[in-house]
Amino acid sequence: MKREHNYPIGTPGKPWGDEEKAQWLAQTTIKRSYQQEVVSKIQALETDFDLFQYGALSYDVDKYPLLAIKTRNWDSSKPVVLVTGGVHGYETSGVHGALQFAATKAAQYSDRFNIVIAPCVSPWGYEVINRWNPNTVDPNRSFFADSPSEEAANLMKMVASLDGEVLVHIDLHETTDTDELEFRPAREARDGNLYIEDGVPDGFYTVGDTENPQPAFQKAIIDSVRKVTHIAPPDADGNIIGSPVQQEGVINYPLKALSLCNGMTDCTYGTTTEVYPDSDRATPAQCNDAQVAAITGALDYVIEQLG
Repeated sequence: MKREHNYPIGTPGKPWGDEEKAQWLAQTTIKRSYQQEVVSKIQALETDFDLFQYGALSYDVDKYPLLAIKTRNWDSSKPVVLVTGGVHGYETSGVHGALQFAATKAAQYSDRFNIVIAPCVSPWGYEVINRWNPNTVDPNRSFFADSPSEEAANLMKMVASLDGEVLVHIDLHETTDTDELEFRPAREARDGNLYIEDGVPDGFYTVGDTENPQPAFQKAIIDSVRKVTHIAPPDADGNIIGSPVQQEGVINYPLKALSLCNGMTDCTYGTTTEVYPDSDRATPAQCNDAQVAAITGALDYVIEQLG
């Protein structure tokens, strides 16, 4: 039987006000360094890529610059590939998988694509290991005009400024045990809803677009990743995180309707990856490798389609 859960902040059934949000923020702590673990790795790529800053978070503009990586010799005749990581800052392999792709694979695809990588969209969330920003806003539900999320708003502005239309967008995420232990209970408490636990899928899966599912593209990603780590099976109801499985390891969401990062462009090929870092069957290195395999599998497929 699934358990109900009352979050320690707020009154059950009552949405949070400013007092509860301040109480939540007060209990967050810095657990790791964006500058040391992320910025330093981005800067190490400056000999091979064009690095640029596309904004800074007002929480601390010096500490939280928003940085991106571009392949050199940008050519408006080539398709644009967008790779995003750390939209949810706590999802570690999303950040470090994007950085690993930049360091080891991106140059191999630069003859066919213009590639731009935003490896850590939510650096405050990275440091405190949280899904939200300091205002209890989920950046990955905030990709719309007049967004309440600085993280989302800055990324959208940067992408809109690119020379060329985005053909491929790969958004790197994780599904963790803390989704059920902390983040979903916090969300339901914030919104005044009752939390009822769900399961966490053991393995990798992708989220496609209900309006543009591209099943062969998603399958190519799954087939690439299965060489690195295991694919999440459906639950007893044939679902992954409450959504019907469309094919092995693939579910679909209405990305634009939910204001998700992967719905912010009109790309032909889009996917959200989901790695499970808490599995006994996966190491941190495998999680990063899985993200890289997802990107390369996606790009290899698109190259085949372009001919």
